[in-house]
Amino acid sequence: MATIYDVAALAGVSPATVSRVFNGTRVSDDKVAAVRDAAEKLRFTPNRTARSLRTQSSEVIALVIPDIENPYFTEMARGVEDAASDAGYSVVLCNSDSQVEKEAAYLRIAVAEHMSGVIIATADESSDLDPILATGRPVVAVDRSTAYDIDGVVMDNRDAGRSAAQGLWDAGYRRIAYIGGPEHIDTAAERAAGWRAAMTAAQPDLDVDALARFASFRVEGGREAMQQLLALSEPPDAVVAGNNLIGVGAIQVLTERDLTPPRVGVAVIGSLPFTTLSPSAVTVVRLPARHMGVTAARMLLERIGGDTRPARTVTLRNEIQPARTARA
Repeated sequence: MATIYDVAALAGVSPATVSRVFNGTRVSDDKVAAVRDAAEKLRFTPNRTARSLRTQSSEVIALVIPDIENPYFTEMARGVEDAASDAGYSVVLCNSDSQVEKEAAYLRIAVAEHMSGVIIATADESSDLDPILATGRPVVAVDRSTAYDIDGVVMDNRDAGRSAAQGLWDAGYRRIAYIGGPEHIDTAAERAAGWRAAMTAAQPDLDVDALARFASFRVEGGREAMQQLLALSEPPDAVVAGNNLIGVGAIQVLTERDLTPPRVGVAVIGSLPFTTLSPSAVTVVRLPARHMGVTAARMLLERIGGDTRPARTVTLRNEIQPARTARA
C-alpha cells in the first residue's frame, strides 16, 4: 500500500505538501497536479477519517518523554525533530518526569491544541492513552511497549542485557551483577532478563538474584545500587548498568573506592554521556536512539497522512563495543 512518502517522492514534493493537497489547503496548481498524478499512478487513496481529523489539526506533533536530562532521550528527540522538520512539521517536547499525572496533562494539551499526533515514551505501565486515542489522533510508542494496539519502536532490550553480560564474561569476569531501572518498566525488566539468561547459562549454580538491583534510571539510582553491591560479603567483580545514567552513578562509586575498571568491570547499556573515566575501559552496548526517533516520526507522519495498515512494532538492534583495557 502506497503512503504519502511514496506519493511525495514520485511528485517531487514534501509529505506535508501531499497532505495539504488532499486536505484542500492552498497549494500551487503545478504541485497539485504533480501530487494528484503521482497518487493516481500509485493508486493512493487518503483515509477519509484521518483527512477529516487533519483539517482540524495543526502541523505540530508532541513528543512526550520521561527524562529530558537523559542524553539518550535528547538524542531520540533530535531524530524526531529531524524527520518531522523534513516533512514540514514542528515538534513540541514534553517532559513527564516519569509522572503519570504530568504525562496525562501533556496529552490533554495535545488534544486542546489540535496537535496532529503524539510520540510517547510512557511514564509507567499505568499510563492512560485512551483519551488521546479516542480523538482519532495517531500515537506511536517509543522505547517502551504498551498494552495498546498502536505503532511502536523499541530496542532489542533482552539482547542488550545478554550482550553486556557476555561481553564482561568474555573479558574474564565471573561474578557479574546487574543494576537496572524500575523493574515494572519493561526496558529494565527485559535487559535484566537478558543478563540473567547469560549468567545462568554460564554459571548454572550462581545465585543471580543476589546480584541484581533495581533502582531509578538516574545517576543516584546507580550510586545507591553500586554501594549496596559492594557491601555484599562477596561483592561482584563486574556490573552491567541498565542505562547510561546508572552507569555514570556506578562508575562514580567505583572511582571513589579506587575500584575503577578494569579492577571491577563495567558494561553500560547506552553510551556514557559524561564520565572522567576513559571510555575504552568500559564495555558499551550502543543503542541507536536517534534512529529510533527518526523511525517513530516517520511512522507517525504516515498515520497522519492516512496510513490504515495494522499496527506494527519495529525492533532496533544494538551494537556492542568491548572495553579495550585489559582486566587487571
